[in-house]
Amino acid sequence: MWANITYLYLISQGIFLLYLLGLTAGYLMLDIIAGLHLRRYMEERSLESLPHGYTGFEPQISLLVPAYNEEATIASSIRSLLQLSYSEYEIIAINDGSKDKTLEVLTKEFALVPFPEAYDRQLATQAIRNIYHSTTYSNLRVIDKINGGKADSLNAGINISRYPLFCCIDADSLIQRDSLRLVVQPFLDDPLTIACGGTVRIANGCEVKNGFLTAVGLPTNVLALFQIVEYFRAFLFGRLGWSPMNALLIISGAFGVFHKDTVVTMGGYHPDTIGEDMELVVRLHRHLRLQGKPYRITFVPDPVCWTEAPEDLRTLKNQRIRWQRGLCESLTKNMDLLFHPKGGVVGWLAFPFMALFEWLGPVIEVVGYALGVVGLVMGFVSVEVWLLFLLVAISLSILLSVSAILLEEISFHVYPKPRHVLLLVLAAIAENFGYRQLNTVWRFIGLVKWLRGGKAQWGEMSRKASWQTR
Repeated sequence: MWANITYLYLISQGIFLLYLLGLTAGYLMLDIIAGLHLRRYMEERSLESLPHGYTGFEPQISLLVPAYNEEATIASSIRSLLQLSYSEYEIIAINDGSKDKTLEVLTKEFALVPFPEAYDRQLATQAIRNIYHSTTYSNLRVIDKINGGKADSLNAGINISRYPLFCCIDADSLIQRDSLRLVVQPFLDDPLTIACGGTVRIANGCEVKNGFLTAVGLPTNVLALFQIVEYFRAFLFGRLGWSPMNALLIISGAFGVFHKDTVVTMGGYHPDTIGEDMELVVRLHRHLRLQGKPYRITFVPDPVCWTEAPEDLRTLKNQRIRWQRGLCESLTKNMDLLFHPKGGVVGWLAFPFMALFEWLGPVIEVVGYALGVVGLVMGFVSVEVWLLFLLVAISLSILLSVSAILLEEISFHVYPKPRHVLLLVLAAIAENFGYRQLNTVWRFIGLVKWLRGGKAQWGEMSRKASWQTR
């Protein structure tokens, strides 16, 4: 019997090792695709560094900024949007029943006055209390509504928006002056484009003045530093790798552009999901793939949105649990796409990859690490073999992170000083000794909470905004 237990244990650890190897191989494949695509993309965009004005061909766009208790960052975010290099756009900030002074800050900073207006209520939302216009900026409006969540706020903004494209931007985020023009470019290059996302970077440690980032730096907070490495992995080959195959399953809710009529036809954002950004993208894939309609959902790496990352464990835990629940909801609500005859690359490769390594991954990893410790204590495996297994797992993780940093350095080189790169490499190593395992546990908790059901809560997000100056 003891021999059978030992045999089963070794099989389980073998499966766990195969999972890690499969995960690494998958991401290295995306890394290679991203590198090749990025090289071609940079060559095509080489003329963008030359001075130029508006082309006159930019499509009109509505910028939607949902805000809930964002008094610390909302003014800087709106100020940055008001100074974008773009020919014609409007800004719609949506105050989603904030309990702090978000509306008061907006009213004071931008001289808001009530201005009721008629609009087409294409998507159902919570009641709107009032609509305000800025007396100093003709393209700025503010919606004050009853709390309904981010998805509900975005739907309200879509209803009131006037232009054919809309861009959703988080209220704690800033986008660079030329980013809007760059993220809209795919809509001009290919008329089949219905959605496009840009890169999100961590603003902690940077300096912002008058709504714009003036100096790039690294945070002194270790948690924020680890998240910079995570964002490199997520955007530079996670999303850039899937984009050329038209199999991108997520566009960040902090910075994404969508064709409004297409989104309205699909029912807008679903308020009953906590991961409204991913769910919408997966739903777009599902409906259009199954209907046999041509479309493009893409990612461009050089439009940048800077956002504040959590610097305390409690806020970070809430964020990662919420992300995992959102992922679970997004995949299960669109399960018809998985291995559908019309699913293409997204249904036969991207969806299964996401399901195995991101949806079910926390279970496999938690059980694998737990069995590893049990096997060591019970004597199923020697200390030498256990350490070798741990070394392989950590080495594979470091390989992925360092490759993402390398891709960043050879392409955009955002962090200018050599010590910045050194710190990022050290963070890529150090995150494997506790931080990534803690994230796995949080994701596992998010999976369990999703299985138990009940309404997901956003939780309080602590905003320090220490990177801002006036």
